[in-house]
Amino acid sequence: MENCAIELKGITKRFGEVVANDGIDLQLNRGEILSLLGENGSGKTTLMNMLSGIYFPDEGQIFVNGQPVSIRSPRDAFANGIGMIHQHYKLVDVFTAAENIVLGLEEGGKLDIKAAEAKVRNICERYGFDIDPGQKIYDMSVSQKQTVEIVKVLYRGADILILDEPTAVLTPQETDKLFDVLRAMKADGKAIVIITHKLHEVMALSDKVAVLRKGKYIGTVQTSETNPQALTDMMVGHAVTLNIDRPRYETPVERLEVKGLTVLDGEGVKKLDGVSFTALGGEILGVAGIAGSGQKELLEAISGLCPVAAGEVLYTPDGGAPADLVGKTPMQIRKAGVAMAFVPEDRLGMGLVGSMGMTGNMMLRSWKKGRGVFLNRKDPNELAMRVWKELEVVTPSTEFPVRRMSGGNVQKVLVGREIASAPSVLMTAYAVRGLDINTSYTIYNLLTEQKMKGVAVVYVGEDLDVLLELCDRILVLCGGKVSGVVDARSATKDQIGLLMTRLGGKEAEA
Repeated sequence: MENCAIELKGITKRFGEVVANDGIDLQLNRGEILSLLGENGSGKTTLMNMLSGIYFPDEGQIFVNGQPVSIRSPRDAFANGIGMIHQHYKLVDVFTAAENIVLGLEEGGKLDIKAAEAKVRNICERYGFDIDPGQKIYDMSVSQKQTVEIVKVLYRGADILILDEPTAVLTPQETDKLFDVLRAMKADGKAIVIITHKLHEVMALSDKVAVLRKGKYIGTVQTSETNPQALTDMMVGHAVTLNIDRPRYETPVERLEVKGLTVLDGEGVKKLDGVSFTALGGEILGVAGIAGSGQKELLEAISGLCPVAAGEVLYTPDGGAPADLVGKTPMQIRKAGVAMAFVPEDRLGMGLVGSMGMTGNMMLRSWKKGRGVFLNRKDPNELAMRVWKELEVVTPSTEFPVRRMSGGNVQKVLVGREIASAPSVLMTAYAVRGLDINTSYTIYNLLTEQKMKGVAVVYVGEDLDVLLELCDRILVLCGGKVSGVVDARSATKDQIGLLMTRLGGKEAEA
């Protein structure tokens, strides 16, 4: 087929006994945007990593422009016109955009940075990118950094682009701008693959959707002939309800009041600047903001993991007087009778011990109950079994190391453990980042169940559609300050998107 850019035939990849990709056949045409969908652990990223030269297939053949090729490194991938933009950007902060773009190229002789900048400008003008080639990376927004990554692969001659979760940390306005650029690239004959879990974006952008399930290729459908419900059923293998239930809790009570919270980093830079808000027991308070707006520091300051420069965090127990948590360690907060649970952004770095199984990680919550050198293993094991069954964690046993589980299963273990501690305040940071649609809805339902038990749930998220459907109120952060608190039942995506940027205020209201 003349229009075919890439064809995969019988691609199989194994990691030990685990078959990540099982005999996959897939085709991508020029001038086409293909969305690649699948649950966590279905093999999407593994498959694309074989196209980009990070892995090499155990079986099968890759064809580029109808010719069989062997891709053993990213250099081989670029030689075949294939470039991958990863979810975590690989840029040198102190270099300019142009310096990052040409880094690693062997162009012979002395580097002509002026010529490189001119070539970068030509690419930007051709596709509508908005970056200054001479600007330092550390001065750029998240969307500008992503633009540099895309220009980097175009500069190397790629006409087949793979983007992994490209909109994960973008505002709605930045997402719309990225989509316009991708459509311009498609019109120019580029072949584009997008790995994403956001079905509304799949429907808005792609021409075709390919679905993987448990390492197998299920099929490819025309986007115009399908819908989010049908795609979810293909991914999961059975009918799934896609509605987020948002019942009202009848008698919400003030549980947490934050007043003028200010947090500095190690160099004295303000990460939070006079943040004030109230979290109610019986509501889900969403926290929105572009990456690095202070979300992480906010949750860590409340939970005692991060020193506070100024302000108060007042916790009010049922029938008791408010107590200030500032200056207390997590253990002191717990000993003071504050039932607080925290699901951090870094699941394996802060939340769980990767080398331990589920039982060992459950024990981290209850080890103080043991006497002397003897620990009570009975309660943690019972909890591990309950989480395993009720949340359908895919693992051979409760002793299987959590670092060898998929991201979705690791998150289920962490959320299950924190909820089982019967908290009155539950804080989660990006609880569904990178999780498939089915697992995400399981987490949403768990958070709603906690809300209806009178728990104050603080949910830091990046998908504005979910924040608007799941939460009762949304706190918006911009540059470490509160730019607004809105009613999630009446707010719009555009309003929140404007509050997330420097515009905020009157423009957002308008």
